[in-house]
Amino acid sequence: MKKDIHIPKVEGVYIAVVNEYNDIYKTQDWNAYIINNKDVDLDMILIVTSGYSENKTTSIFRKKLEKLPKKSFAKIELMQEELFALNNTFKVSFFEGNAMFDKTYLFRKHTINLKALQSLPLMSVKGILVI
Repeated sequence: MKKDIHIPKVEGVYIAVVNEYNDIYKTQDWNAYIINNKDVDLDMILIVTSGYSENKTTSIFRKKLEKLPKKSFAKIELMQEELFALNNTFKVSFFEGNAMFDKTYLFRKHTINLKALQSLPLMSVKGILVI
């Protein structure tokens, strides 16, 4: 039965963590984003995030987006720097047409840092990208 279930491969959808200035609080913040670099809209996006190490686990954060238009991005959450010492996972499920897609993105511990910043698709800022 399980062999009959086909889950298509996710392409063109990324998770990025960006260090950006917060005008309201006058601080440099780290924020996680989902990027839809596809030519189609995504529907009913569910994102479940958590952090873990050998001896520590964070609580689970859930976010739902009704729609993510093609060639766009949306903020998922503010990330505290203490989380960067942990492995951080983003489990993303969404519908594209009538097909359901699912992928887990992993930021390994200590990979989110200012030295790792790179250009991001669709965004005019630099960040850390997981494909």
